[in-house]
Amino acid sequence: MKVFIENEAGSDQKNLYNEKTLEYRKTVTVSRKYPYPYGFILDTSSGDGDNLDCFIITDKALKSGQIIECEPIGLMEQVEKSWDETKGDVEEVDHNILAVLPGDNQNVVSDEVKTCLTDFVLHVFDHIRPNKNRVGNFLNKQEALEHIESCKDV
Repeated sequence: MKVFIENEAGSDQKNLYNEKTLEYRKTVTVSRKYPYPYGFILDTSSGDGDNLDCFIITDKALKSGQIIECEPIGLMEQVEKSWDETKGDVEEVDHNILAVLPGDNQNVVSDEVKTCLTDFVLHVFDHIRPNKNRVGNFLNKQEALEHIESCKDV
């Protein structure tokens, strides 16, 4: 699968792109530094209409705007809650694929990675609102592959 790198590990800068055209829109500062390179899987659409989100579990420096070939190793369940003027609190499923670079011998998501990602997701938007994100289960590679397949653009 091909992943477009949106945000670099170690940065508190969230780059926003049109996920279908890859056109850069703007950059905002968030409350936590990205623990791993973060982006989205090309040619997919998730429940929120954007591409399927992906963290690449690596210590290699990947740059915003790069397109990287990756292999999925898991899926982190995530639900985001936002406020809508007409509907009130709205929950949106926004799971994240967890991936590695080709040739990396990591096949499962470690407890250390799970803890790091959970903390990031629960606090990345502390600067704009009280946390309303929820992290669910961490699922295996097969479940990640099935989710990717279900989100592929036709």
